[in-house]
Amino acid sequence: MQNPTSPLNLCVFGHPSAHPQEVAKALGAALGTQANGDISCALFVVNPNTGIDQETIDQWLSFDEFLTPRMIIVTELDGNSADFDDAVMLATRVFDQVATPYLVLHDEDGSPRALISLSDMVITDYSKTPPTRNPCEPEHETLVQEFRDEYLELVTSMGEGAFAAGVLFPAIPLVIDKGIGLDVIQNYLSELG
Repeated sequence: MQNPTSPLNLCVFGHPSAHPQEVAKALGAALGTQANGDISCALFVVNPNTGIDQETIDQWLSFDEFLTPRMIIVTELDGNSADFDDAVMLATRVFDQVATPYLVLHDEDGSPRALISLSDMVITDYSKTPPTRNPCEPEHETLVQEFRDEYLELVTSMGEGAFAAGVLFPAIPLVIDKGIGLDVIQNYLSELG
């Protein structure tokens, strides 16, 4: 299914516990069933609380021969015991080396509130409408420095255009009702069109 406002053919894959249907609706994508060379980008949704089932792993692997751009979208981040980092570690273990261009910042109650960009250290706060963008505080910079170094090293080694070439796989946190991550996903998809 192509989005009428985009020439891209986007397909969402994943276990029902990660709500692939909601993600597909939010992005104007179709639910995927199998790999083919006509898919512009395969979006794999992961619920960190339930893991990744074998069918989803097999679907991921079936895209290798097409070099289709793929993205991991981590859902179900509100009020659960598992988190974004857990999902990234799991995806790296069962899919491929995953890039984490953003990390999640939480409210005092533990719910996701903002994303910090590891490329420019800017925090996007989604608790405000419209979301605000500000440079991070020094304590945030210290906390994420190791993740940032790892991310920048991976991106540098892969080279420019690696996502569009189907060799760099970003993992993006998504909380649809708060708008968290939708803009990031759209930015990546814009590299394909």
